[in-house]
Amino acid sequence: MYDIHCHICYGCDDGAEDLETAVRMVALASEKGTRGIAVTPHCNVPGSYTNYWSGELAAKIDTLRSAVEERGIDAEIYPGQEIFCTSGAAGLLESGKLITLNNSRYPLVEFDFYEYSDSVYAKLRELVSKGYVPVVAHPERYAFISEERDAAAILKSMGCLLQINKGSLDGRFGPAAYFAADDIMRRHLADVIASDAHSPYMRTPDMRHIHEKVCEEYSYEYADILFEQNPLRILEDRETVTF
Repeated sequence: MYDIHCHICYGCDDGAEDLETAVRMVALASEKGTRGIAVTPHCNVPGSYTNYWSGELAAKIDTLRSAVEERGIDAEIYPGQEIFCTSGAAGLLESGKLITLNNSRYPLVEFDFYEYSDSVYAKLRELVSKGYVPVVAHPERYAFISEERDAAAILKSMGCLLQINKGSLDGRFGPAAYFAADDIMRRHLADVIASDAHSPYMRTPDMRHIHEKVCEEYSYEYADILFEQNPLRILEDRETVTF
């Protein structure tokens, strides 16, 4: 498995507090079958985490990668960000203040949970017009997705990819997120499942049980696309596949 959404950039946001915690998270993920993890700190969040790309962030990723290698943990570490998508996000990507997942065409983007759909669409169109393929983080948690059943399909028709959180399929974010995630899955609109992990204890990077759940409730073939094929294709800047 490959995890393209994980908060292991220690001391940057509400994820791993320090290097040791980040290493524990990588070790747990590796133990449960994850072979690669993208470091995706919250960034560009108005009034909160900015975390624009810098030498300091790059150094933290290098330090984490070295610590993982020194302890013999079998997991590749990739650079990335979880970008709070504003109207200027495309310009910030082009200027290098924001980065995509492993410097691919795929930026991981999030929105306010109660943002109107028209606002989301406008911001995503700007990214798509610049040649990016936005990966929309946890769409099932946005109110407009639950309220407007065609919204997820509209995002796909615009050229976006949809990344479901493993916790949503576990019911950890409430019934609305669970039912929205299930609906997206059953319509085969999901492209990736990721951990969105913040800790080695709660909201962990362990995705094994959700992989098993997806195999049982949807299909093994779909699970392979969501956990293995598409996340790796994104990290390698290749075209994704559909089910």
